[in-house]
Amino acid sequence: MPSLSVVDMEGKKVGTIDLSDSIFGIEPNAAVMHEMVVNYLAAQRQGTQSTLTRSEVSGGGKKPWRQKGTGRARQGSTRAPQWTHGGVVFAPKPRDYRFSVNKKVRRLAMKSAFSSKAQENEIIVVDSIAMDEYKTKKIVAMLKAIEADKKAGNIPFLIVATVGTTDFGSIDDIKILHEIAQKNHMWLHADAAYGSGVIMSQKYASRVDGLALCDSITVDFHKMFLMPISCSAVLVKNGKNFETLTIH
Repeated sequence: MPSLSVVDMEGKKVGTIDLSDSIFGIEPNAAVMHEMVVNYLAAQRQGTQSTLTRSEVSGGGKKPWRQKGTGRARQGSTRAPQWTHGGVVFAPKPRDYRFSVNKKVRRLAMKSAFSSKAQENEIIVVDSIAMDEYKTKKIVAMLKAIEADKKAGNIPFLIVATVGTTDFGSIDDIKILHEIAQKNHMWLHADAAYGSGVIMSQKYASRVDGLALCDSITVDFHKMFLMPISCSAVLVKNGKNFETLTIH
């Protein structure tokens, strides 16, 4: 049975709560969740688009020229789709884009969404929300204290400009930047394209001691191993380790 921590408005843990396995502990069904998202977006469409077919465009009742003998292609109306100011082929007309989804499918999609959030630890349980007066400033402070923005993925980036190679290159102290990032709940990204030069340099090798503290790293392997081909990767931290996100 999954369980979550219960926090107060200041973000302090005050207890735990057990969640139902039937709602928060199932295997998420991505296909069903996708169907519900498509259903929701389809229902938001106004469906007011409308253009004219060749029979609805004004004019064009007279044949432009005779059928034979002109040397030109035969034409029956100047409102045919191939003509400028002609009608539209299969012209879109106002329609309702909504479609129904079975009740069991909707319930499965909702349970899958809840279970997915629970598995990714993206649910926050607050014991109670009580204030003398409800002000935006207080709500913002509460959301920051319980790290609601971080749960929602709204994390500002802190970019380490370059882990460079030369004496005049830009080399940032990652440990100091990590302290700043932790204090301000920011994402720490290191551009370590030229990191190999720093590691091999006795003068600057200590600057990459905190590379494992970063949340993500950009590495250019062709520069590290002096290869003639381009090979770059973005490594994103998964727990305490790094896993490859993209390679090109």
